[in-house]
Amino acid sequence: MTDSVAQGRSEARAAAHSGGERLHALDAARAGALLLGVFFHAALSFLPDPQIWIVRDDQSAALGGLFYVSHIFRMTLFFVLAGFFARMALHKRGVAGFIGDRAKRIVLPLAIFWPLVFAAIIACFVWGFVATVGPEAAAAAPPPPPMTAKTFPLTHLWFLYVLIIFYAGALALRGAVVAVDRKGRLRGVVDGFVSPIIEQPFGFMALAAPAAAALYLKPDWLLWFGVPTPDIGVLPNMTAMIAYGGAFGFGWLLQRQPRLLEILRKRWALNLAFAVALTAGLIAYIGVAPIVTPSAQDWKKAAYGAAYASAIWTWTFGLIGASMQFLSSPNPAIRYTADASYWIYIVHLPLIMAFQVIAFGVDAPWTVKYPAIVFAAFAAAFVSYHLFVRYSFIGRMLGGKKRLAAARGGKQNVAAAAAE
Repeated sequence: MTDSVAQGRSEARAAAHSGGERLHALDAARAGALLLGVFFHAALSFLPDPQIWIVRDDQSAALGGLFYVSHIFRMTLFFVLAGFFARMALHKRGVAGFIGDRAKRIVLPLAIFWPLVFAAIIACFVWGFVATVGPEAAAAAPPPPPMTAKTFPLTHLWFLYVLIIFYAGALALRGAVVAVDRKGRLRGVVDGFVSPIIEQPFGFMALAAPAAAALYLKPDWLLWFGVPTPDIGVLPNMTAMIAYGGAFGFGWLLQRQPRLLEILRKRWALNLAFAVALTAGLIAYIGVAPIVTPSAQDWKKAAYGAAYASAIWTWTFGLIGASMQFLSSPNPAIRYTADASYWIYIVHLPLIMAFQVIAFGVDAPWTVKYPAIVFAAFAAAFVSYHLFVRYSFIGRMLGGKKRLAAARGGKQNVAAAAAE
C-alpha cells in the first residue's frame, strides 16, 4: 500500500468519525476548480469568431478548446466539494455555528466585494470598448439598459449567491428530514441509492440524467456553452440550479459515506478515460469555436445533452479520485495555494480584463499574450493576498481564525499551520 493510499484512507476515516480533519486532497481539488477560472476567463479574448468579450484578440483554436473543456466540469466539481464540506462543517459547528460561519465567509464577502468588483469590471468594459471602437464611437454609444431583478449582474461572484441558496435549502430539507425520520431509516434508504452511483462503473449516469434533461428542456440552450451560467438576475436560471444543485446535494450525501472516496480513488483513471472519450466526441461534433444560436429541439440535442452531462460527471469523479490518489499528503505549498484560492477567484476577473485590454494593444501572438495575462493576474492576486489579505481581517473573514492566529505567532507557527 502506498503512502498516498494510506493517507487517503486515513482522511476518509477521519472525516467519517471526527468530522474535523482537513482533507488535503479535496481541499486541493476545490482550490483547483477555483483557480482554473483564471485560465478560463483569460481565454475569452482569444476565442475564435464571433466576438463575445470586451476585446477580440489573436484567435486561438487551442484556447477555444481549453475554454470549452474546462467549462464542462469546473463548477460542478466545485459544488460537489462545497456540498461535502458544508455537511462536514454543519456537524462540526451545529446549526447556529454553521449559519454564523457561512454568513461570515459567504454572505459578508458577497456584500462587501460585489460592489467593488462590479465597479472594476464596468471600468474595464468601458476601457476595452474605447480601445476597440475609439473614443468618439464609444461616446456616441447608447447607455446600458437599466438594472432590474432580471438583469442584475452577479458577475463571476454568482457562485456565492447560489451557495447561499443551496445552504438555506439544505438546512430546511435537513430539518424536515430529521423531524420525520427520527430513527434514520429514510436516510439509510437514501444512502443505499447513493452508494451504487459510486460503486458501479456507470453509476454516474444516474447523476447525468437530471442535468441532461434540464439542458434538453431549455429551449434557448446554447450547446457550446454547456450549463448556462446563472450570473444574471436574482432568480438563477432553472437549468443551472438543477445541474449545480444536484452537484451540491450529491456532495452533501457523499459526506455521509466518506468510504466511497476510496472507490473514486481506485477508479480515477477509468473515470478520466471516460471523460476524455466523451469530450473528444463532443468537440468532434460541435468544434472549438463559440456557437451563439440555439439548436433545434431534436434527437441530436438530446444526445448531445446526454453526452455532455455524462462528461460533467466523469470529469468530476475522475478529478476527485485523482486528487485522492496524488494529493492526499500534506503539502505546505498546496495548502498555501488552497488558502489563497478564494481571494484569487474574487479579484481575478477585473485583473484579467485589465491585462486583456493592455495586451490588445500589443503586437504579439496569443502564445505570448495569453501566458503573460495569466502570469500577471496570478502574480497580482498572490502578492495582494500575501501582503494585504492572509494576515488581516479580510483573511479572517475568508479563511477563518486559524491562519490569522498562526500569523501572529510568527514564522514558525505559520509553517506549522501550513503543514497541518
